[in-house]
Amino acid sequence: MKAQLIAVVGGSGSGKTWLAERLVKGLNGAAGRLALDDFYRDLSHLRMEDRVTTNFDRPGAIDWPLFHRVVSRLKEGISVETPVYDFSNHTRSDTVQRWIPRPLVVLDGLWLLRRRELRAMWGLSVFVECEEETRLARRMERDQHQRSRSPDSIRQQFIQQVAPMHRRYVSGQAGRADVVIHTDELKGRMPELLNRCRQLLFPGKVRS
Repeated sequence: MKAQLIAVVGGSGSGKTWLAERLVKGLNGAAGRLALDDFYRDLSHLRMEDRVTTNFDRPGAIDWPLFHRVVSRLKEGISVETPVYDFSNHTRSDTVQRWIPRPLVVLDGLWLLRRRELRAMWGLSVFVECEEETRLARRMERDQHQRSRSPDSIRQQFIQQVAPMHRRYVSGQAGRADVVIHTDELKGRMPELLNRCRQLLFPGKVRS
């Protein structure tokens, strides 16, 4: 069985991961989630001081050939191993995840609407808009607790890399999305988005 793919795009801290996880939960086992973040290039060949200065907010930081191969297999309903990224060390983990085919796959990431060959694969695309101040606050919370980062390093990286790269590579994708939602509207519009996902799973059987 081929799968339907849903792309959730937005800036760092916009709420795209929250949305992707809620969509998966709301579809009661019919969907799984895949994060573009796990496809960052492995930097184990670099010294740690060089790894921490890498710009992870440029699209070139992603292993796109690997991502495309994995997504192509997921769309065909084929089992595949997906990487796991260790953000504390900026390396790809030795552990991999075995993907069990699902009827619907929700993918979230910064740049899922930039590449034409990927855009053609999405059954639905959603762009989450969010103000810069809110994204910084959320990133501070996440990176301190989940990625062992200091507040100063998080703020410096946001100012020097995240914000300018967002303006250059992320924000313009809103014009390519099927749906654009402000982060404050996510909860209220969840029923609408779940219904659109169900329409992809059961065409002609779900009312719009």
